[in-house]
Amino acid sequence: MVRGHRVVDHIVGYLAARGISHIFGVDGANIEDLYDAAFFRDDIAAVLAKHEFSAATMADGYSRSGAGIGVVIATSGGGCLNTVPALGESLASRVPVLALIGQAPTALDGRGAFQDTSGENRSLDAQALFSAVSVYCRRVRTPADIRTALPEALAAARTGGPAVLLLPKDIQQAELGLCSVTFGAGNGARVAAQRCDPQPLLQALRRVDGPVTIIAGEQVARDDARAELERLRATLRARVATVPDAKDVAGTPGLGSSSALGVSGVMGHPGVAAAAAQSALCLLVGTRMTVTARAGLDDVLGKVATYSIGSQAPYLPCTHIHSDDLRESLAVLARALSGQGRATQVRVPDQVPRSELRPPAHVGPGIRYRDAMAVLDVALPDGTDIAVDAGNVGASAIHYLPARRDGRFLVALGMGGMGYSFGAGIGMTFHRTSDTATRRTVVIAGDGSFFMHGMEIHTAMQYRLPITFVLFDNHAHAMCVTREQLFYDDLYSYNRFGPSRLGAGLAAMFPGLLALDITEIGDLPAALGIALDTDGPSVLSIECSADEIPPFAAFLANPDRTPSIAEENKTHVTARA
Repeated sequence: MVRGHRVVDHIVGYLAARGISHIFGVDGANIEDLYDAAFFRDDIAAVLAKHEFSAATMADGYSRSGAGIGVVIATSGGGCLNTVPALGESLASRVPVLALIGQAPTALDGRGAFQDTSGENRSLDAQALFSAVSVYCRRVRTPADIRTALPEALAAARTGGPAVLLLPKDIQQAELGLCSVTFGAGNGARVAAQRCDPQPLLQALRRVDGPVTIIAGEQVARDDARAELERLRATLRARVATVPDAKDVAGTPGLGSSSALGVSGVMGHPGVAAAAAQSALCLLVGTRMTVTARAGLDDVLGKVATYSIGSQAPYLPCTHIHSDDLRESLAVLARALSGQGRATQVRVPDQVPRSELRPPAHVGPGIRYRDAMAVLDVALPDGTDIAVDAGNVGASAIHYLPARRDGRFLVALGMGGMGYSFGAGIGMTFHRTSDTATRRTVVIAGDGSFFMHGMEIHTAMQYRLPITFVLFDNHAHAMCVTREQLFYDDLYSYNRFGPSRLGAGLAAMFPGLLALDITEIGDLPAALGIALDTDGPSVLSIECSADEIPPFAAFLANPDRTPSIAEENKTHVTARA
């Protein structure tokens, strides 16, 4: 078959020239030409997922791992609709993603075409739909439009969030002349960045009299500003905490930074609020401080001078400094606060002990969440990447399990969609294992999340990815069970499942997959060692209990951390299970 230079060839060439090595999707009639174009290139690979939600979370995880912009491709109709919840997560968490959405041929718009989403003649309007979950959405109406639409979409995504291009099949297949087409890195429109004016913050830091506490967020990861954050922290002799979905952007106790306070918010460490209360100034870096991140901090930050720097102002009152590039802005601050410009009155704060939430002791069958996380903490080496799912298990991992040195720690708290970790871990692995063949990803999820999107384990098998899936099998949507018990008098449960043996089941389904069921904590260390040393993917299914209350402050409202229905703050709820 003789091929010219089609719109799809232009798209994949343009993406590859910008260092995008993988695109993620599920094939179908109205997106197959993009797969065809990718097949004939050596510098970009098209990955086939099992479900479009997971393909979009692969793009999300690929982006969060440091790769830049993740790309998801989906066919028309139900295929593209399946991407919406994942794009909603990327929008809420400001993750740069490009979605290339196939559409029926333009000649059939409004004429009853299969999967018509043109919006014509009372058909579903894809542009209206995807505009609600993106920072940019454009329907490409002529072949020549791709030359402006693609760079515009990438520029919009770089500001933080999904950009969507709607691509009718006839437009994808159309010939596009090579003349005037340049793939150089400087090609394409860019959104003008607002310059950061650090003077109000510099003045406040130079006159501050006392300790400084920094709370760092997800923009630090997006802008790859970890080193710059640490230089600023050291310059200010500050303590640092992170929001739950940015655990890997600051130091971890025992891994080189005694200043790290842990995680803020509803799944966080009480010492963060104690440190903030003792501070002369709190600095929020790259976070909007959602309710999940600021639970327990509203009163404290209302009494302490609070400043923010980042691309969006926080939800709480403070003095905000706009910055679209924290890597540059934090470096400027550190330099300006050194030498003659240093802050002379800052001081090393008093020691605040690392503290944990204290759920009530659970007596009964199953392995305790904290005990399992302690085994993982001992076993996981530096450089291990971790992806965590929603629910009681996710809360436990966020609270108990530190990020690894030089490892990413991904968790989706924008929308809290269950099953996110399976695709995100795969997307992260495709990027991160290109750095070193020895790096491994660990996905931590509950059985509820597995039943939604766990078949992406088969995708990990297909591509022989170094991922260990650690599944906590409590036979329930356990966070919902906890809520039934605490807030609805434990009169019923809609959220308990029948028994399952995920390890044995997956081993039978996927020949060659190491998959083990663990029922005793004493068996976990050896099994985990075997799973981490396996060539390719592996699975551990850990038997636990839906009746164990996790480290989640909304369930532990009293000062002594015992459950109290009367004091429950329902706005803290961020996940279904």
